[in-house]
Amino acid sequence: MTHRFQSHVIFWLIIAVIFTNRYDTVEYGQLDSVFYRHVYYMSVTMLASYFLAYLIIPKLMRSKHYIEVFLYFLAGSYLISACSRIAVVYLLEPLIRTSPFGQESIWQILTDLPKLVTHYFALSFSAAWIFAFVKLIRDQYITQQRSLTLEKEKAETELKALRNQLNPHFLFNTLNNIYSLSLINAPVTSGAIAGLSEILDYVLYKCNTSYVPLSGEIKLIENYLMLEKLRYDDRLRISFDHHITKDIGIAPLILLSLVENAFKHGASVDSGSPFISIDLRLKHNYLSFKVTNSFAGEEEEEISGKGIGLSNIRRQLELLYPSRYHLDIQRINNIYAVKLEIDLEEV
Repeated sequence: MTHRFQSHVIFWLIIAVIFTNRYDTVEYGQLDSVFYRHVYYMSVTMLASYFLAYLIIPKLMRSKHYIEVFLYFLAGSYLISACSRIAVVYLLEPLIRTSPFGQESIWQILTDLPKLVTHYFALSFSAAWIFAFVKLIRDQYITQQRSLTLEKEKAETELKALRNQLNPHFLFNTLNNIYSLSLINAPVTSGAIAGLSEILDYVLYKCNTSYVPLSGEIKLIENYLMLEKLRYDDRLRISFDHHITKDIGIAPLILLSLVENAFKHGASVDSGSPFISIDLRLKHNYLSFKVTNSFAGEEEEEISGKGIGLSNIRRQLELLYPSRYHLDIQRINNIYAVKLEIDLEEV
């Protein structure tokens, strides 16, 4: 509200300065006359401006009855022009003219349409069109900014919901594994607890920003793989190769989601000797992340990349990296490969 009031004051101060050019050099004794005329010009111009900007244009934009709005405009313009002429005859002229002088009657003023149109309408609405145009542009800008803000908030809300879908079965399985290790006093128990603690700390507290360091995502995947190895022992072969030229920012949990998907639909359903191979490369801000895993008995919906897990990942990528990513999914015999490429920007 304060900003709007200030913008109106600035606009009318500019118009007031422009109106001063109507007068020639003011001589001593004419200051009162110039002041009264200036107050009159500003008053009728402001009346016409707010009538046009806050009544006619909003009606025109909201209503489909254009003839009705046009009649409103004609009636309002006539009343403003007539009141402007009445103010000149009965208020302004007695202040600036020397008596005696003739005055038109109210009826004469109301019926003298040519003078009302050619002089008083033009005078009253001279700056009103500029005011209405400036307000229209400003309102359009505010509406656009509000729309962008709402879209951003909606996207952020949706992303939070998507990121909160970290597989709860992983947490339960990991806790059960750690519990089993604690019963036999296994030496890896403390390391497993530390790894789970780091994962929870990362997911709950460090993923609240739009971007996180890529090194943090790599560490997260390493902890995740370490805990999953407890579940599968030596039956599962896991390899994770990574090479980055610099620690660039990336949206959190995207890469982990692909790794989770490989365990959920690969290792967990393969009763033989499953394997998961992960390769991460970053060169010139271009990230390449490939996850290859064996599978057995996979449903066709998940293999085609239309399942819930990959749909979640695709949705996050669309929100975070529109037109800057490529997700390729391939099935060759019993090998399932997902390759994600993202053109990352410096943040």
